This record gives sequence, C-alpha cells and structure tokens, in this order.
Amino acid sequence: MKIKPSQAAFDLYDKYAHGFIDRRSFMNRLGAYAVGGITVAALAESLLPDYATAQEVAVDDSRIISKRITYASPKGAGTMGGLYVRPAGVTGKLSGVVVIHENRGLNPYVEDVARRAALGGYQVLAPDALYPLGGYPGNDDEGRNLQRQRNSKEMLEDFVAAVEYLQNKDDSTGKVGCVGFCYGGGVSNKLAMRMPDLAAAVPFYGRAPTLDNVVNIKAPLLLNFAGLDNRVNASWPAYETALKKHGKEYTAHIYDGVNHGFHNYSTSRYAEPEAKLAWQRTMAFFKQHLG
Repeated sequence: MKIKPSQAAFDLYDKYAHGFIDRRSFMNRLGAYAVGGITVAALAESLLPDYATAQEVAVDDSRIISKRITYASPKGAGTMGGLYVRPAGVTGKLSGVVVIHENRGLNPYVEDVARRAALGGYQVLAPDALYPLGGYPGNDDEGRNLQRQRNSKEMLEDFVAAVEYLQNKDDSTGKVGCVGFCYGGGVSNKLAMRMPDLAAAVPFYGRAPTLDNVVNIKAPLLLNFAGLDNRVNASWPAYETALKKHGKEYTAHIYDGVNHGFHNYSTSRYAEPEAKLAWQRTMAFFKQHLG
C-alpha cells in the first residue's frame, strides 16, 4: 500500500508535474520529506502515477468498442490521432464527448476516462496531442517534454477539430461536449470560449481563459476545483466575476481538502469520495445537456 505523503510533498510533486522543476530536482528535494523511516524511493513511488493498478474499465471490456483513429486537423497538426470509444450494441445516433488529457499526452489514465465516458452512452474521442510526434511515449516524463515541443495554438486547433469530427459524423446527434483535466481543463475553458456550438464543457482544475473573451462563451460550464490547489484557484474569483457579469450558465464545485489532480486515480493525490462525486456530477451534466 502506498504511503500518504505530506502536503509539502504533494506541493513539490505539483511543481514537478507541471514542469516548474525537473526530475532530478524533484528527487533531490523530496529527500527533505522522507522522514520516520520512509525512503525517498518509497515516497516517490507514492506520488508518481501507477497506471497498471489504476484501470477501472478494461481495454477489452465487452460493453464498449474502442479503436485508434485519425482525423483531419487542417489548422493544427494536419492529421491527428486518438482513441475512439463507443458503447457496444447501440444503434442510432449518439451524442459525443471529447476527453482532453493533461500536459503529457494521452496516457492510460485518460484512456480509461474515455472508456468510462463511453459507458455513459456517448461516442467519445480522446485525442493525443503527441500524435504528430509519435504519440504518448509510454511514460509521463517524456510525454511532458514532447508536449512542450508542440505549438500551443496548433494544439488548441487539434481539439477544436476533434469536437467538429464528432459533430459531423453520420451517427452523431450533433451535440458534443468536452471534459478535460489540468491542461485539458484549460483547453475545455478555451473551447467553450471559442466554439459557440459546443454543447457542454467540464473543466477539472483548469486554467481560466482570457477574461476579455468570456463574453463569447455559449456552452454551459461545470467547473471542478481542488480545495488545496492554490495555483489554479487563484484565477477563479476573477473568472467567476466575468461569468456573472456576462450572465453565463455555470456551476462550480470546490472540493475541500483535496489536491490538484484529485480525479486521477493513478497517483496518491486521488481522493476517492470527491473523485466519484465529481464524475457523477459530470455524467449527470452531460445527460442534461447532451441527452
């Protein structure tokens, strides 16, 4: 069983996960919190993702159909790739959900989220922003470094194109929402600002969009924040003020006592009660706005 790190160790991991310090600095500084017989290796193991034990929906689950696809992104990478998932044995038109990963590409956790979303009755596309660079490389360190090499504006276009891909499929109702985590939460905010026909957006601990453009948001928002996430939460009061000023439809939940990344069940930041509640709220929100 993984040990429970201190809040200071969680804060250090947050800096590492978001590229403010490199792995060597992270490991060196982590030693200050390895006390009471706990080794640095054990502490690191408790903080770093363990994708092998975090899977909730098996890749070969008979309730879903999943496959790798490519789609056109003419203003972005040109050709993009991702994981497409839909419920098995379902005919007729389906609404869609685009699942947007963190700052390290389409890792196994986000793939699992896509499968979970498909079990809600949606066709789901989880793009991999690293596809033009060979795809998620199998570990988050390399994935993080690769994602820094992509042009941020082009990456946004890749996610815009993913929404449009699901909207325009022959078996689509035309209603498409998005859910994103960390970097993907910020992208979800931007898509709501950018796409007037986006049906719903659910950012998890995402960076606020440019406030001057909040007036352009048409999609209803369900915003999920971690109570201990001071870095992201600092931008929320001004964002909420702008949403209220322009009469936008939104619901925000701040989950007390949990860290940034609390929905990611591959790390010790995972907070099971809050994560399950946030996901239940997400699927209920999609049911309301996507059908």
